[in-house]
Amino acid sequence: MAATPIAVITGASSGIGAATARQLAAAGYRVVLTARRKDRIEDLAAELTAAGHQATAYTLDVTDRAAVDEFATAFRSLAVLVNNAGGALGADPVATGDPADWRQMYETNVIGTLNVTQALLPALTASGDGTVVILSSTAGLSTYEGGGGYVAAKHGEHVLAETLRLEIVGSPVRVIEVAPGMVKTEEFATTRFRGDAEKAAKVYAGVDAPLSADDVADTITWAVTRPSHVNIDLLVVRPRAQASNSKVHRTL
Repeated sequence: MAATPIAVITGASSGIGAATARQLAAAGYRVVLTARRKDRIEDLAAELTAAGHQATAYTLDVTDRAAVDEFATAFRSLAVLVNNAGGALGADPVATGDPADWRQMYETNVIGTLNVTQALLPALTASGDGTVVILSSTAGLSTYEGGGGYVAAKHGEHVLAETLRLEIVGSPVRVIEVAPGMVKTEEFATTRFRGDAEKAAKVYAGVDAPLSADDVADTITWAVTRPSHVNIDLLVVRPRAQASNSKVHRTL
């Protein structure tokens, strides 16, 4: 009897990460949930286990390389890695943006993805059929005013995915990049504006139906479950109301 394939999801405590964990578990993977918030991922693991799935929680800060390396020792073989941990801070112009915010976004989105991917790539390769998913953003493909720090980080993550794909071609590991546009989750915009609910609400004001975390998780799960020889290099997914990062139809 074949072993159940394992999928590691970073940033699984909420939003797209949690939704992806639920959908991959339903697709037959044993999911390993990682995030800094121990209570959140333990609750999710308990929920999935109660539903008859296989799930484990592991508290992890992806920017802590020593902790990531220790985590990786648990895996001889791994089917899927979903690099979801990331996020945005602030919407200040380049002229007045806080370098600390830029540094934190780069550390989480780029170095965090690098840390986990490097540490788990041997196990992904050993599986004979591994998949690395990098959840970037349309911010990694084009810029917008007030997004400089986040855009820079997501461009870095996008280039990481492209370069890794070139470098490991011929190995049994796919590199899939999913780049969502406007996604309304319970925390993304609120975190970006440091708890200012009014500012967060304005991001989605008048937009009839922004993407949900489930929409993006469905996209990730579809890409991961394609036949092994099929690689979804880059999949951009936006709500119908959004034509670009700066062109959004609103009814106000």
